[in-house]
Amino acid sequence: MRLGVLDVGSNTVHLLVVDAHPGARPLPAHSHKAELRLAELLDDDGAIGPHGVDRLVATITDALQAAEDKGCEDVLPFATSAVREASNADQVLVRVRDETGIDLGVLSGAEEARLTFLAARRWFGWSAGRLLVLDIGGGSLEIAYGMDEEPDAAVSLPLGAGRLTAEWLPGDPPGSAEVKALRRHVRARIARSVGEFARLGRPDHVVGTSKTFRQLARIAGAARSTEGLYVQRVLTRKALEEWVPKLAAMTVEQRSTLPGVSEGRAAQLLAGALVAEGAMDLFGVEELEICPWALREGVILRRLDHMPTEPTE
Repeated sequence: MRLGVLDVGSNTVHLLVVDAHPGARPLPAHSHKAELRLAELLDDDGAIGPHGVDRLVATITDALQAAEDKGCEDVLPFATSAVREASNADQVLVRVRDETGIDLGVLSGAEEARLTFLAARRWFGWSAGRLLVLDIGGGSLEIAYGMDEEPDAAVSLPLGAGRLTAEWLPGDPPGSAEVKALRRHVRARIARSVGEFARLGRPDHVVGTSKTFRQLARIAGAARSTEGLYVQRVLTRKALEEWVPKLAAMTVEQRSTLPGVSEGRAAQLLAGALVAEGAMDLFGVEELEICPWALREGVILRRLDHMPTEPTE
């Protein structure tokens, strides 16, 4: 069947259309994205303002039309941290349902981490052993660890690249005091969770997912996206430590000229790099591998797992 997964994230609203059936890998058929940056549209009270809600409803309407145009039999809609943490989340969800007909499910941070972990496990397989998965989004950082398809530990921290940029790095380029303050904040917040994972033992394989890690790996020399999904891409802590001061000295415009860095994400790249560097350092990770699959694929895989298989004749 053809499925659409509608991801209302902190940075983008992304519709991924896939051809899928139980027991097979989902094959991407179409991608429809709109940069909304909900994490940056919250007012002083933590609410998504009227203009932001208008844009959200219009963007979801466009995505649903794209899903219909591409022949989706069903759409799996979900929202992550920006909607989850908005003080007016209930009102936003009601308006989205009333105007689009979509019941937008809000994933908890732990659910987000577990589904991303499932996607990474399926991608790398059982031979990867104990997996540590790090996922930097626009609003939050997810960390999950385990041997099976369900992680033994999973946490979500409010350390998304978009959120941190808006709250901590107003300058362009930011001042050194701002960068140092954010670095301290990030590391202190991650350090609170390290013990929960350390008691489980060292991972056999460490994985980074989603746009921030892909961009950081690309500027550090990893293969470009046009070389395909199956090319191994890695990011080392040493490379990150070399790039952080360079990124801090650049303007947003200068970062946008780096290989693999989109203009819309350039402003967030420094904050994302500080989170990645802090997580790798505090968890004792020298190198991680980029996983092409993340939360959207995890949502699709979970749906397929609960579909009945067709009987054979």
